[in-house]
Amino acid sequence: MVSVFDLWLPILASGVFVFIVSSVIHMAIPIHKGDYAKLPGEADVLKSMRDQSVRPGQYMFPCADSMKEMATPEMIEKLNQGPVGFLTVVDNGPMNMGKALVQWFVYSLVVGFCIAYVAGMGLAAGADSMVVFRLTAAVGILAYGIAGFVESIWKGVPWGVSAKFLFDGFLYGMATGGAFAWLWPAAI
Repeated sequence: MVSVFDLWLPILASGVFVFIVSSVIHMAIPIHKGDYAKLPGEADVLKSMRDQSVRPGQYMFPCADSMKEMATPEMIEKLNQGPVGFLTVVDNGPMNMGKALVQWFVYSLVVGFCIAYVAGMGLAAGADSMVVFRLTAAVGILAYGIAGFVESIWKGVPWGVSAKFLFDGFLYGMATGGAFAWLWPAAI
């Protein structure tokens, strides 16, 4: 067993490696270019939303006030007429890339910490680097890639988009596994 605190360097390195890989994916490879489509009648929809003072948050439409209301003929008719969907509204203005990148890096460190915890529970200092790689890469793929399918199951995100994020997660997992295999502590 290896203490998670003895794994601070692979945690940090994995965060840096994942950050670099994600930067390459999103800047150099246009894999996510088509993840979003422009809303038909965007100007009219945006004007209507401004007129309604829609604030940042998550919305569902049509939205029932209770599970009982979901079964009413009126709600079923609304659902059948459509459109049906989910909407996330963020703060006005350009996206704050600096804030998002810092949050992404911190998230990568948290994932690295969790991976270190799992690996430290199952592997000893001086473990074979290929075993360290396989375990930490597998947990990294789960942490970064598999969770995206929840969005397809519950929120209707196209399965192709989730598959692309699984591909990203595979690369992040490989980067994480490489960092841990490279920097795993030697036997004492």
